[in-house]
Amino acid sequence: MSALKNAPHRQDLPACCRRKSSRRLDALTGSDVSSHIPLAAAQDARRHALGLLARARPQDLEQQLAELQPLPHFEWLRRPETGMLMLRGRLGGGGQVFNLGEATVTRCTLRLQATGLPASVGVGTVRGSDPRHAELVALADALLQTPDWAPQLQARLLRPLAEAEQDRHARRAAEVARSKVDFYTLVRGED
Repeated sequence: MSALKNAPHRQDLPACCRRKSSRRLDALTGSDVSSHIPLAAAQDARRHALGLLARARPQDLEQQLAELQPLPHFEWLRRPETGMLMLRGRLGGGGQVFNLGEATVTRCTLRLQATGLPASVGVGTVRGSDPRHAELVALADALLQTPDWAPQLQARLLRPLAEAEQDRHARRAAEVARSKVDFYTLVRGED
């Protein structure tokens, strides 16, 4: 959050940069920047959607996207590639940083090639080594950035995935609650 607070706002930039950044953003979104949600809110919404898509089961994503046919064609900017990522942690949440271990991740980047749609770029990063899952996440991310597809995906993909995730969490919490043991100590009257 502090990086956003320290970032220069559009009105703080020189006039030449304001025009360029506005044109670039207009070209990316396909319309006037002033008519959109503030950039930070849009980034938060995209971050939430990407997290939900990455945590979803690949077969659920495949099934939901299959119902939205025909999907637009895309070109690869970066084909799915699997690698390792170092996980880092902090003692107590704010202490010294330490390397926790490594995790396998798969990532890819693609750009939509549909006529009449803005050339939106989608990214997909998932835990594990599942190239198809990363591809589906990237495709959904690109489609969520287009005005024609975003409402459909919100209603028919993200909402069901969010409900399924909440159900999984509720089932897990109920499972853990069943095995909960309450310990108590009886005080002896001798003291």
